[in-house]
Amino acid sequence: MPKDNSIKTVLIIGSGPIIIGQACEFDYSGSQSARSLREEGIKVILINSNPATIMTDPSMADHVYLKPLNTKSIIEILKAHPEIDAVLPTMGGQTALNLCLEADEKGIWQDFDVKLIGVDINAINVTEDREQFKQLLAKIDIPFAPAKTATSFLEGKEVAQEFGFPLVIRPSFTLGGTGAAFVHKEEDFDGLLTYGLEASPIHEVLIDKALLGWKEYELELLRDKNDNVVIICTIENMDAMGIHTGDSITVAPAMTLSDRTFQRMRDMAIKMMRSIGNFAGGCNVQFAVSPDEKEDIVAIEINPRVSRSSALASKATGYPIAKIATKLALGYTLDELQNQITKSTSALFEPTLDYVIVKIPRWNFDKFEGADRTLGLQMKSVGEVMGIGRSFQEALQKATQSLEIKRNGIGADGKGYTNYDQILDKLEHASWDRVFVIYDAIALGIPLSTIHQITKIDMWFLKQYEEMYALEQEVSKHTLASLPKDLLLEAKQKGFADRQIAHMLRCLESEIHALREQMNINRVYKLVDTCAAEFVAQTPYYYSTFEADIEKADGTTYSANESVRTDKKKIVVLGSGPNRIGQGIEFDYSCVHGVLAASESGYETIMINCNPETVSTDFDTADKLYFEPVYWEHIYDIIRHEKPEGVIVQLGGQTALKLAEKLDKYGIKIIGTSYEALDLAEDRGRFSELLTELNIPFPKFGVATTADEASKLADELDFPLLVRPSYVLGGQGMKIVINKKELEEHVIDLLKSIPGNKLLLDHYLAGAIEAEADAICDGENVYIIGIMEHIEPCGVHSGDSNATLPPFNLGEFVLQQIKDHTKKIAVALKTKGLINIQFAVKDDTVYIIEANPRASRTVPFIAKAYGEPYVNYATKVMLGAKVTDFTFNPKLDGYAIKQPVFSFNKFPGVNKALGPEMKSTGESILFIDSLKDDAFYDLYTRRKMYLSK
Repeated sequence: MPKDNSIKTVLIIGSGPIIIGQACEFDYSGSQSARSLREEGIKVILINSNPATIMTDPSMADHVYLKPLNTKSIIEILKAHPEIDAVLPTMGGQTALNLCLEADEKGIWQDFDVKLIGVDINAINVTEDREQFKQLLAKIDIPFAPAKTATSFLEGKEVAQEFGFPLVIRPSFTLGGTGAAFVHKEEDFDGLLTYGLEASPIHEVLIDKALLGWKEYELELLRDKNDNVVIICTIENMDAMGIHTGDSITVAPAMTLSDRTFQRMRDMAIKMMRSIGNFAGGCNVQFAVSPDEKEDIVAIEINPRVSRSSALASKATGYPIAKIATKLALGYTLDELQNQITKSTSALFEPTLDYVIVKIPRWNFDKFEGADRTLGLQMKSVGEVMGIGRSFQEALQKATQSLEIKRNGIGADGKGYTNYDQILDKLEHASWDRVFVIYDAIALGIPLSTIHQITKIDMWFLKQYEEMYALEQEVSKHTLASLPKDLLLEAKQKGFADRQIAHMLRCLESEIHALREQMNINRVYKLVDTCAAEFVAQTPYYYSTFEADIEKADGTTYSANESVRTDKKKIVVLGSGPNRIGQGIEFDYSCVHGVLAASESGYETIMINCNPETVSTDFDTADKLYFEPVYWEHIYDIIRHEKPEGVIVQLGGQTALKLAEKLDKYGIKIIGTSYEALDLAEDRGRFSELLTELNIPFPKFGVATTADEASKLADELDFPLLVRPSYVLGGQGMKIVINKKELEEHVIDLLKSIPGNKLLLDHYLAGAIEAEADAICDGENVYIIGIMEHIEPCGVHSGDSNATLPPFNLGEFVLQQIKDHTKKIAVALKTKGLINIQFAVKDDTVYIIEANPRASRTVPFIAKAYGEPYVNYATKVMLGAKVTDFTFNPKLDGYAIKQPVFSFNKFPGVNKALGPEMKSTGESILFIDSLKDDAFYDLYTRRKMYLSK
């Protein structure tokens, strides 16, 4: 066996808390890598400070260190584990690479005799240092944009004078385009140059001539020690150069690249990868191509590690890049490894796609009041979705349906823009919703040539949009009775949802579904098989599409459905969709554990999710994966095909929970807590009646549907008031108001953005302490898994608070009230599974703020702090086990603090004050021995600094 047998123990460096620019994709690659090493009998030691992820689950490694990512922690681990032979730094994004470099500079790897695998220091240096990279490209004869580095303000000014405008400033050693900027006008240059120099840890920027309007491509490569190189995926950015790839709509395979140019690009990518040092593993290369007949190619950058795009490429092709890259780092060669999909061919192959994938980023600008919403070189999205279809149009529609932004897809939902000037402005200043605005522009009659001229988006994509609009026009001429079968089939093949077609025909979604049934236009499921069905695939990883019936010789018709239904008892777990503020990776953690627990309980497990960055959409997490939008129509069709025992909704956050009503209405069994109980907890009026019956105190409140009602209520309740819409997550739209003027403004604003919603007005308990509890209940017995006290006062959203486990400042009398209230409420709601309850403590009385009978943001944190698999137990309770069947044995010396992490640096000038609406993008965990610890003291003294109304 050619692998390096001297490697027995490997240290993996994780990526830390989720921030904009570095999200769950590294949790996915780190988890894959750890599994890959353990398959080889190698001991895995992991360092990562993020408690919300699967990667830091005790089952993933032999030792998991939830410690800050710094060299002090690295030294502590290396001292505790002298057996560590090697470190793998390529799985934890830029954070891991930078930490690895720092440890190398300090001589730490040398001191402990630890070797680097998967990359070498020279490769990191040459690719991250813009000047060295430029020199390398010149040496190997690869074209690049005219560029110069500057390490001071004066040098930068000289370069600008030489090149002229427009220019691009890119700081060295940063992630997610931090500090990068376009400079169109001379007067903006000084400020942006200073910002770039400050953003770079080595105070160096590359200033290059802006390739505005050029097309952008990414290639994902793997290389082994014998210099075999395979290109796993070619990704085309629909958006032209000038928008960060993490904020671009991307398509695989590349759609508008000529074969001649693709071959040149391949050769360049392979040449670049072979020239950056002697390493085996994964690599991401980005190119710009001129939008003319010449198709000149310019290299932009190369990353010698797995990246955001490699997670996407893995899901797009079914080729597990991180898993294979890890094996290559151990010394294997590609021809010796098995193709994970076919299980019969080798990994030395390049996937062929017989489908199209479209990735669309998910933004959260509404959380950053006053943020610049224009897209550019700095990444601003917090997550992403992926749609798989037989055509670009189908994949695009599925991706937009997955975003959960109250749109039913592109067009045909009555929510498009109709103002000419507004549309032109949104096209010109690349807006987050430009993917929809292009359609609106076509609908308004703006010529494709004008749209192309403004956006520089390739004409091929614009023509695809035009075809979709033409089809909408055609369908709209009909009624439900007159719509021909071929037109309905074409609309479904182009990805239009039943709800959109119903909008065109002015009828109900259910009527379109019935018409489809009648005409036998049903979804069929296809395998994601990496090799265009040339070999038999063994992995149950599916997407849906529509096909015309095939007629056999005997006159019977059929359509090819590759998803074969088994006779086993099945459970569907609904995933949590795209990562976003308020609903992050912690729900993916719960979904994965739910799948594993259902599997242990003897069920066939089915996962439905559309997030390409996460472990839940790995092809071997569940028995079957449907990579589909978590959107009613798709879910209903899958359920009708699979006929499961029931659906688990309480692990996928608000995304899954919002579908409970529909499931209940259609008679589909919800596993665990019933829809009735979920709805009761969300309905403030009914929930308060329940609390009154149980004799549990809650702040005075009222419900309003107009500004007038809210004003009358305010007289009864007294200011300050906490105003919020019902059925939202992450405190969306919550605000504390202190007078009638503020109340009226906020109510009008809310009703405009969420029409028809009920608004809840609570008397705000100023100065109260906030606490929360998570528990598992089987309908009768309740086990409280953790009670946390927030360091910040009541009024800061729980997701933005430092939560301390166990409480540090609550007396026995208060704690007893919390325990009693939790047990009473859990049983009264007939909870089966998890429940989270939030409390406000004032003058030794415990008031209920809210109860959520589902997995919460804090469950993974408590599970990691106490070292207990709580989601596993809770899922088994949902499936019929009793709480009393489990032996709970939590272990925690001292305290654990869940610390929120913010990405405000991406939005200069935004109000950083915290309040009832959540703004953090991730979290880390901090363990302290006692309350005398400096870190706790520091947090406690600053606790009131951020509270805003």
